[in-house]
Amino acid sequence: MKTICVLAGLCLLPSGLLYGQNLLLSESYTPQPRVVTPASCERPVAAPSDAIVLFDGSDLSAWTHADGTPARWEVADGVLTVTPKTGSIQTRAEFEDFQLHVEWSSPKEVKGEDQLRGNSGVILQGRYEVQILDSYDNQTYVNGQAGSIYKQYPPLVNAMQKPGEWNTFDIIFTAPRFKADGSLHSPAYITVLHNGVLIQNHSTVLGITNLTLPEYKAHGRGPIVLQDHGDLVRFRNIWIREL
Repeated sequence: MKTICVLAGLCLLPSGLLYGQNLLLSESYTPQPRVVTPASCERPVAAPSDAIVLFDGSDLSAWTHADGTPARWEVADGVLTVTPKTGSIQTRAEFEDFQLHVEWSSPKEVKGEDQLRGNSGVILQGRYEVQILDSYDNQTYVNGQAGSIYKQYPPLVNAMQKPGEWNTFDIIFTAPRFKADGSLHSPAYITVLHNGVLIQNHSTVLGITNLTLPEYKAHGRGPIVLQDHGDLVRFRNIWIREL
């Protein structure tokens, strides 16, 4: 009966805890975690060995505009700069669950205020936006600050660098799952580190980013989109790891 009780108790544990308990009970040495060469601590942050490099400073071959035409943003000196009024750009490849690294900088010359200052965005699967904004000494609505899940969750803290300096986003994204009838099975989740500081902690995404109430519509894999909001936001060193 003691063994039965222990097993029954384990069945009530979350799957992650159950996995850990099983390791303790069996002292199993397998499966070992896969070895991955990590990035160095210098800036820019080098891509780990299993990453897909989306922008290395050389060209925009991995990107298009939404209509499929080649991306027309400016690339110079290893840096990608938004070309206003050309439209947002998106990756040719589509992704589901991933770890995404993006380095970005708001313009050094400060113009405008509120949402009209260094505005762009990283849009996951073309639907769920992590906001880019010059939030340094710039008051705006809390769920529109840099690192917010736009119009849904403000960042836990403001970790913004000064205008013109480089910021990093490290984003962990778990895609939503849908049932056969198109209804939601499980929502998307987003974790964000801004300059190494945790600002979104496994936040539950409420639906597609829009200006009204968010909702889900069934979909599959999707691209990474960088938003043209009319400001000269710069990017460098963008890479992704599929999970």
